[in-house]
Amino acid sequence: MQNQDITLIAADGYKLAATLYLADASVATGDWIVFGSATAVPRQFYRRFAEFAQTRGLNVLTVDYRGIGGSKPAGGLRGFAPDYVDWSRLDLACAVDFCADRGPTYLVGHSLAGHAIGQLPNHKRLRAAFVCAAGAGWHGWMPKSEQFKVWLLWNVIGPVCTRLLGYQPMKALGMGEDLPASIYKQWGYWCRFPHYFFDAPDERSRELVKAYRQVQLPIAACNTTDDLWAMPASRDAFFKGYTAAPIEPITCTPQELGVGQVGHMGYYRESVGRTLWPRMLQWLQGHGLRVA
Repeated sequence: MQNQDITLIAADGYKLAATLYLADASVATGDWIVFGSATAVPRQFYRRFAEFAQTRGLNVLTVDYRGIGGSKPAGGLRGFAPDYVDWSRLDLACAVDFCADRGPTYLVGHSLAGHAIGQLPNHKRLRAAFVCAAGAGWHGWMPKSEQFKVWLLWNVIGPVCTRLLGYQPMKALGMGEDLPASIYKQWGYWCRFPHYFFDAPDERSRELVKAYRQVQLPIAACNTTDDLWAMPASRDAFFKGYTAAPIEPITCTPQELGVGQVGHMGYYRESVGRTLWPRMLQWLQGHGLRVA
């Protein structure tokens, strides 16, 4: 299999680390999957899924958003202040263009990727999307056991850490990679509202929401019943904002996926993927994806 690390250049000139998983010529269908990562998760986490799709004739591109993984600034995160929306409208959009310039392109993603679709200036270049673990982010959609932990994160731990360090130490909390303070603060602000930024009263959020009404892309939104950060009710609350897109909610249990636990991160672990990933590709095939 041909795996190649490359550098993408976003529209504002920022350099992004990415990896190409090119299908072998003997099975290549010519179709592309662009992968949308979750918040604070580096692209290497999705390598197993990318290789799975690659063996089925698909070319796959994974990318690190600015501030994450190989796309961190040389000077570190202190003082680095990207807009949270930059991850979608600049970074993921750049990856979409790279793939769509080369063949029919589909999006597969995790958590943030479900939010990103409506922020992509080039979402019309995608044929369909399958996203896992996307939800509104509001603690009220979570089980009570998780609500207090999340409240502490947003109201105590987060504000103290970002003020002292100049960034959010997610790695120390066991929650992925460290985040720029600007990303963390914007994320936390939107998570105050039951329908995420669709409920936010500020003018910037209202302007952002308008773009979601233009999306007509078929989207499958898959959530498990044990994903404490994105329960099915949280998913449904968020995807109501895609008023013109055909949304297919898919709810799974760990038992039907053949594992004891999925949680928020398990969708792209190999143990879950043995059952889930073929279903994902099958759904995308129903929207034109060609699989070897």
